[in-house]
Amino acid sequence: MEHLGILCLVLLATALAGHFSRRIGMPAVIGQLLVGIILGPAVLGWVVENDFVHTFSEIGVILLMFMAGLESDLGLLKKYFKPSMSVAVCGIVVPVAFVYVLGRLFDFNNEQAIFLGVTFAATSVSISVEVLKELRRLDSKEGTTILGAAVIDDILAVIILSVLVSIFSDVAKSGGGHVQSNLALGIALQVLYFVGIYVVFKWVTPTLMRIGEKMSVSASVILMSLVICLGMAYLAELVGLSGVVGSFFAGVAVAQTSYKREVEESVEPIGYAVFIPMFFVSIGLHMTFDGFLSDLVFIIPLTILALLTKWIGCGAGAKALGMDWHSADIIGAGMVSRGEMALIIAQVGYSAKLLTSQYYSGVIIVIILTTIIAPFMLKQAIMRQKKAAKG
Repeated sequence: MEHLGILCLVLLATALAGHFSRRIGMPAVIGQLLVGIILGPAVLGWVVENDFVHTFSEIGVILLMFMAGLESDLGLLKKYFKPSMSVAVCGIVVPVAFVYVLGRLFDFNNEQAIFLGVTFAATSVSISVEVLKELRRLDSKEGTTILGAAVIDDILAVIILSVLVSIFSDVAKSGGGHVQSNLALGIALQVLYFVGIYVVFKWVTPTLMRIGEKMSVSASVILMSLVICLGMAYLAELVGLSGVVGSFFAGVAVAQTSYKREVEESVEPIGYAVFIPMFFVSIGLHMTFDGFLSDLVFIIPLTILALLTKWIGCGAGAKALGMDWHSADIIGAGMVSRGEMALIIAQVGYSAKLLTSQYYSGVIIVIILTTIIAPFMLKQAIMRQKKAAKG
């Protein structure tokens, strides 16, 4: 019964926060993130990250990225693949390099400084997706590039993390050969997964959707689309990728069928009524102010670097492949959010002793701050482009 009370409180609070955020010209997601901070351990302590909240939030981000895939144009994704690759690579190299230097200045050893950089190389595009959807820019060239770059970024971050943990962690040092063979197997499985995506696009999804249409049960087409979504997310997690990569490609696959509109109109209410608000709140729940003041000398420069390196790095990657300055500005801002991806990497690093307890809470605070600031940056970048177009 306690879970029902938590769900009721979160849904009511996020609905009100989203409403008032939009009334004052802010993206609704800002209000929802703040709800997590206020209701969570940072302020009131009424809601904590437990299995119930975690499960709902995981489903929420998977549905959000599934809908992003549904709204994506496969032709545009192919067209902007090269800019997406450039954005993703620059968006990893620049943060890793600069944050590594900062880590060394704070007496991190070589391995820990590299890991700190990798933590802030990750992108959580789910926050940007919400802002782009709200401003009707998800299917623009900038939105498409952000989506493509985020998927590539996700894959590269997972591979780099796997290599780092296998090389530097205590586990690797005690059994290097075994871990290295596991790493090679993991990468092989991930390559196989992407080969499987083609099969899913070409044959599996159209077949399953036609079977769903012929089934004599309510909402069978929607049910089958969710089977594809959750199944691809599960398999992605199974081979060491993020579930959002699988759900995004599931959405793109379903979008190639004639059932796209029906699925889109039915899945969106399911996501936004229950699961997606819980996801945004769960990001805020990680925020605490324990040791905040004493860590400010570390938190402030790391926050500045985390924001600027992703914004400038990804923007430069877009500009290098022919985008204009305003598009590069939007793409850079759209890649700033770290969110759940960086939180997962930080937790993995902490467990592998690549991130010390002394700086762990500071890193988590910076991840949350970038996640809250990113929607403001993205909206302002879009406003600057609109203003330039008018004038």
